[in-house]
Amino acid sequence: MREKAAALAYDQSGAPKVVAKGTGEVARKIIEQAIEYGIPIQKDEVLVETLMRVEYGEEIPPQLYQVVAELLAFVYRLDKLANDRTKS
Repeated sequence: MREKAAALAYDQSGAPKVVAKGTGEVARKIIEQAIEYGIPIQKDEVLVETLMRVEYGEEIPPQLYQVVAELLAFVYRLDKLANDRTKS
């Protein structure tokens, strides 16, 4: 199975949007960029398969709102913990 990756952006003005997606080498580049910029990575084959069907720049479908909201809440908690530790 070829490696797949999708990236989301969320600016709180609507639903999260797919800003990158790809397979094979493109997927590896997306993951490398995320690591380089400290962007959290979530491995979820079902989620990435669904995101691969969303067009670039399009909002995620409503059936993904709950799972993506939980993922974003987790990422925000991680960011807060990291910020709290750097302030100490």
